[in-house]
Amino acid sequence: MHLPDISWMRRLLAAAAAEMAIEDRPGACECPYQSDARPCFLQEPLLPSATASACPSKSPMERPFGHRAKRHEKPQVLPGSAQRSMNTQIHGRRAQQLYKGAHVKPGFAEHFYSNPGRYKGRENMLYYDTIEDALGGVQEAHFDGLIFVHSGIYTDEWIYIESPITMIGAAPGKVADKVVIENTRDSTFVFMEGSEDAYVGYMTIKFNPDDKSAQHHNAHHCLEITVNCSPNIDHCIIRSTCTVGSAVCVSGQGACPTIKHCNISDCENVGLYITDHAQGIYEDNEISNNALAGIWVKNHGNPIIRRNHIHHGRDVGVFTFDHGMNCNIHRNRIAGFEVKAYANPTVVRCEIHHGQTGGIYVHEKGRGQFIENKIYANNFAGVWITSNSDPTIRGNAIFNGNQGGVYIFGDGRGLIESNDIYGNALAGIQIRTNSCPIVRHNKIHDGQHGGIYVHEKGQGVIEENEVYSNTLAGVWVTTGSTPVLRKNRIHSGKQVGVYFYDNGHGVLEDNDIYNHMYSGVQIRTGSNPKIRRNKIWGGQNGGILVYNSGLGFIEDNEIFDNAMAGVWIKTDSNPTLRRNKIHDGRDGGICIFNGGRGLLEENDIFRNAQAGVLISTNSHPILRKNRIFDGFAAGIEITNHATATLEGNQIFNNRFGGLFLASGVNVTMKDNKILNNQDAIEKAVSRGQCLYKISSYTSYPMHDFYRCHTCNTTDRNAICVNCIKKCHQGHDVEFIRHDRFFL
Repeated sequence: MHLPDISWMRRLLAAAAAEMAIEDRPGACECPYQSDARPCFLQEPLLPSATASACPSKSPMERPFGHRAKRHEKPQVLPGSAQRSMNTQIHGRRAQQLYKGAHVKPGFAEHFYSNPGRYKGRENMLYYDTIEDALGGVQEAHFDGLIFVHSGIYTDEWIYIESPITMIGAAPGKVADKVVIENTRDSTFVFMEGSEDAYVGYMTIKFNPDDKSAQHHNAHHCLEITVNCSPNIDHCIIRSTCTVGSAVCVSGQGACPTIKHCNISDCENVGLYITDHAQGIYEDNEISNNALAGIWVKNHGNPIIRRNHIHHGRDVGVFTFDHGMNCNIHRNRIAGFEVKAYANPTVVRCEIHHGQTGGIYVHEKGRGQFIENKIYANNFAGVWITSNSDPTIRGNAIFNGNQGGVYIFGDGRGLIESNDIYGNALAGIQIRTNSCPIVRHNKIHDGQHGGIYVHEKGQGVIEENEVYSNTLAGVWVTTGSTPVLRKNRIHSGKQVGVYFYDNGHGVLEDNDIYNHMYSGVQIRTGSNPKIRRNKIWGGQNGGILVYNSGLGFIEDNEIFDNAMAGVWIKTDSNPTLRRNKIHDGRDGGICIFNGGRGLLEENDIFRNAQAGVLISTNSHPILRKNRIFDGFAAGIEITNHATATLEGNQIFNNRFGGLFLASGVNVTMKDNKILNNQDAIEKAVSRGQCLYKISSYTSYPMHDFYRCHTCNTTDRNAICVNCIKKCHQGHDVEFIRHDRFFL
């Protein structure tokens, strides 16, 4: 059957309806087709190329309303007057086709045939009381398939469309509100094979069964689109009160509709259901306040979904699973997206926000590409990935969540790449319970918690990210976790840069870690990471702090310009430091105290403001083959009942001297070279100078110190030997010990 191209109809319907006196007065039909008074028929656009790609059975030359050009011909551009003349002729011919359409309005056929004088010249027009009758007229070839459905409520008709008809609402004002088609027993519209290029537009379509939960209604819908048909549904209002099934069901190979500008809302089930290899284009629709998923894609469904507003759903916004794959979903503003069971959608430039749970939930081996979306203000994490799921999260802004940004748990994987993650209440990225994602090229910043939190045996490769200005640690690694952190910039945090605790392990290599309020790296409570080739500087505390039985292999790092020691080792910790450069600290190079141990081997420790290595309070490290030089205080100081093993070290050109041992300290020494130090303390003593001139209040020079009973001083007020000789000459004085002290 050859149908007319009716895109011009949108411009003519109001005038034609008035001319045919369908309404009570001329011009009463203020429908949307009046917007353009000058039709230009020669430039009618072809079906968008996206339709051809989505529906491979449809030729790209085919138009959306039934007429199909057999070959593509470029429109001929004529001179102005000729063009206007041709358009006028075409306008006339196609306007005549309007009168060949059938009109559906209950009771109007009797009125028409009872008043022949009023409708003189229009005797060939067809009128039907029901849509069923009009479709029967199409099957019997009474007319070409153009059906106008006028104002009214049409109930419980069997509307099975199996030819490329065009059915359009005709009413004054808001057309779709005035033309209502409702079924209480069966699917309201069923499109079957043969309905390729059928068009239904500008009406309300309802499924409103009496028994809203009956299981047999699971197969009933407002719109049912089956195999090998590709109708166009346009500007329709779609409602279902049934609690089973879906409002719109697109199912089967070759099911490939175009659904545009529709409102699928307030349904008591799923809004739009796409399954069993179905495809289609779904654009500019409003999908809201549905009891279940706004859009549900499964079993190899492959839709293209663009510019929809999916919001305020009582369940998830978009749910895709069972190999629901390759969806292209662009520029939506939705409240939630769920992917499971091998589904593989592509979600691009959506806004996913204010979800009552999370923003995107990928689980049970779900996949998908989520690209350039805005994901924000969700009650739970912006993105959840779990149970062997492996999505790609790329180029998104994930921010201001009421919990975390991205949450990967329960054997989740995924590629988290080039996202901007900020301002979330919990960690920007959280990895736990054997999950192993790749996290790279992200900015993770300004969080109210930490930047990246890896715990409960979390894993993953975390590389080339910028993590900064977070309230807690930039990266937390704990409870058996073993991530690899590589080539990240972790800086400007309000606490620690990278924090390993409670058996946190993993690899930290080739990172820049700087400008934190606390230490750049902290290791404690059984944690044993490998820390190598990092630059750690600018900390307002130390560079690396190892405490409370911390371990770790700290190798080939450059640690400099920290406000306190470059490396602190304390409270029974036992790390290995090898081949590091620890220099230009505003305090000491390495401080070991409170029972700290460790192996320090082949390090260069230089130009630090305090001692290159300070060992104190029952600590017992091994120092082997280190170079300790150019310090502004002592090379090595050992005090407070500490011991040490010193083998093969070179200690030279330090200002106060090379090696200082406090009273009661026993050291094992072998093959050390202590040479060419400046020995400023020894020289000051020999010249009779007060050591205050050497140290001021900034250093802790080690020498003999005394107290004066005459002046009633205590151990806490040290007096150097030259002051005893000069300032306290003749007083009752007492030698305390050889040790470090303030003056």
